[in-house]
Amino acid sequence: MTSRRYSITEIVRQGLGGHQGWAPAWRMPELKKRYDVIVIGGGGHGLATAYYLAKNHGTTNVAVLEKGWIGGGNSGRNTTIIRSNYFFPASARIYDLALRLYEGLSDDLNFNIMLSQRGLLTLAHSDHALELAARSVNAMLINGIDVELLSASQVQAEVPLLNFAPDARFPIHGGYIQRRGGIARHDAVVWGYARAADALGVDIIQGCEVTGFRIEGGRVVGLDTTRGSVEAGAVGMAVAGHSGQLAAKAGFELPILSYALQAMVSEPIKPMLDTVVMSPTTGAYVSQSDKGEMVIGAGLDLYPSYAQRGNLVGTRTILAGLTELFPSFRRLKMMRQWAGIVDVCWDYSPIIGPSPVDGLYLNCGWGTGGFKAIPGGGYVLAHILATGRHHEFSAPFDLRRFETGALIDEAAGAGIAH
Repeated sequence: MTSRRYSITEIVRQGLGGHQGWAPAWRMPELKKRYDVIVIGGGGHGLATAYYLAKNHGTTNVAVLEKGWIGGGNSGRNTTIIRSNYFFPASARIYDLALRLYEGLSDDLNFNIMLSQRGLLTLAHSDHALELAARSVNAMLINGIDVELLSASQVQAEVPLLNFAPDARFPIHGGYIQRRGGIARHDAVVWGYARAADALGVDIIQGCEVTGFRIEGGRVVGLDTTRGSVEAGAVGMAVAGHSGQLAAKAGFELPILSYALQAMVSEPIKPMLDTVVMSPTTGAYVSQSDKGEMVIGAGLDLYPSYAQRGNLVGTRTILAGLTELFPSFRRLKMMRQWAGIVDVCWDYSPIIGPSPVDGLYLNCGWGTGGFKAIPGGGYVLAHILATGRHHEFSAPFDLRRFETGALIDEAAGAGIAH
């Protein structure tokens, strides 16, 4: 794939002139009558699935159906964190697959995703929390994940901005860091996958909502949409917080609840924080964007909701904890807030694989881990759609685990108490 290089003068001229001279990054095709595979959801997971179907499996008669616009859902409503420091082996494998793919993604897509492996530091605020952190680190090391246990003095050396005062409300006893963790630009990830999938022949259909499933003999054979009906050889579903709603249209129920996960950004300031910091006790996590904004995440609202916005109680709670951790942030002004709608399974791990309807496959239930898992989730779902079989990394996350009891409870491993 090649792309034209623009001079600074051309970029300024295009920006002031309404971008009239630039070719679209991907086509705007009409919906065809039939596709070998249809992927529902034009966020990161859906676009990654389509890309890997075309690239790895040669399946190019593929459509991605998005009811809104590309990246308008959770892919544009997150805190951009990537990491693979999970407790259970199955979780570590799939998240580290995603992280390894992220590490080469800019080259793979020929599009700068602005990956910054600045490290992710998880704090321990008591002796008990530090002991649990040590146990978690041991498990992660056994899983082959790079992670280091830090003392309080080592944490202070990593992030001197933190509050180490003797009377600190949340005293810092230590923590652990994954240095390969960090952040990536969420828009760039989505745009890069969309552009690359389109170049391989994938049809990206925006403004196309799925209104129903056409099922014959227990197998999905097509979809009804707001842009007409379409036949499909197989269907993949990657719609994040709306997984339960779409599953209901196909006639089955998922062990999922959808919650709002709040986030917010501050006014931009000079570079101060070069590591992602997560505090399970306060529920806060924070990083500094390339524009200088403090990107602040919070915990789940803990009541089911589809509202893509924050609320005052959650905002106040998370900022109170954050400013105790970082006293120098107390005079920062907040610019905007939002919420992503996350689908949380009963064991806080994703569902990947066949649904109760033959030919319909699932990629859902990532909860708060959706963005960090985009390349891995798309990679394994593409394998399943192309072969009809699980990838070895997706097999533990099959829906049938809720029948067998082989659950993967990552509630604590997620790093935040949700």
